[in-house]
Amino acid sequence: MSPAKRRRRFLARMPLLGVALLALVGVSGSGADATEGEPVIRSSVLPRFDVREEAQRFGSLDYVGGFSYASSDPRLMGVSSIRLASDRSRFLAVTDTGYWFTGEVRRDQAGRPVGIDKAVLAPILGADGSPRVKKKGDADAEGLGVGRDRVLVSFERTPRIESFDLPAEWSDMPSERPRSTLPAPIPRVELRSNAGMETIAVSPRDGRTVVVTEQSLDEAGNLFAAILGPKGGVFKVKRQAPWNVTDGAFLPDGDLVLLERRYEGFGRVGMRLRRIKGSALRPGALVDGPVLIEADLSQEIDNMEGLDASVGADGSTYLTIVSDDNGSYFQRNLFLEFRLNDRTAEGPPD
Repeated sequence: MSPAKRRRRFLARMPLLGVALLALVGVSGSGADATEGEPVIRSSVLPRFDVREEAQRFGSLDYVGGFSYASSDPRLMGVSSIRLASDRSRFLAVTDTGYWFTGEVRRDQAGRPVGIDKAVLAPILGADGSPRVKKKGDADAEGLGVGRDRVLVSFERTPRIESFDLPAEWSDMPSERPRSTLPAPIPRVELRSNAGMETIAVSPRDGRTVVVTEQSLDEAGNLFAAILGPKGGVFKVKRQAPWNVTDGAFLPDGDLVLLERRYEGFGRVGMRLRRIKGSALRPGALVDGPVLIEADLSQEIDNMEGLDASVGADGSTYLTIVSDDNGSYFQRNLFLEFRLNDRTAEGPPD
């Protein structure tokens, strides 16, 4: 590889100060307007996950495919959570700058994801009907959960969970103001600044909804988390420094997978997935679980922020992971897909 090509590849992965600032204190929005519209998205296919060698298996996962994407539309930045429709052809996402982001996943003949079609961005509305994008503290949407009839969004800087009506079609997005704000499941005093409710996930198995914080720690150094609802309550997730939770998703069998990120200085960025047994999720518990995959900048990762689990037509469980580019020239929006090589992830028999 020539020095020039090596330098370009390194720069494409180099998080520089943008990742550092995001991981530690976050970044403000770009000041883009709040109008709706369809951004033109350019994509570049990532035929392999490891940049050094040909490999398909990574831990408990098989790499299916992925792509990086970009747009000249300044609103397309800060993707923080994503959920796929049951047919896996469409998605709904939120950004930490206060936007809904939806579109169709374009796939090749082998079913590998290669791009995004029919993308739409629109501002998340507040209770007063005005766009959240006007104020960063109100716009910082970090988690997205989809239930049977509602869409839940967790906000980090001004901590709260808002509930929106679920659109009839996944190609649409919630266009109205939130119908309610849910009671805080974790005491406000325990939520650290810019390290609060980072993920909210709804189990397709039993409808349980959990929230997990990014780095809000108890005296023992464990993460605050909670189960919503009258039978819910606070539990803890074992933190393994320097990893911080950035999203989570339930598998069909009821287990919870957490997406975690580490930043240890210039160029030292990592991503991993940890699986938590669904039966262990209960008020008062301290939970932990095995690591499914761990990756660094020798693989095609960036600031990985969003995770979802879905079931393909072949019956396999797929994990979709997306990154937040922070609106930085030196970072990338990534869409990666893996197949879980574990039969226990499948749902219960009929």
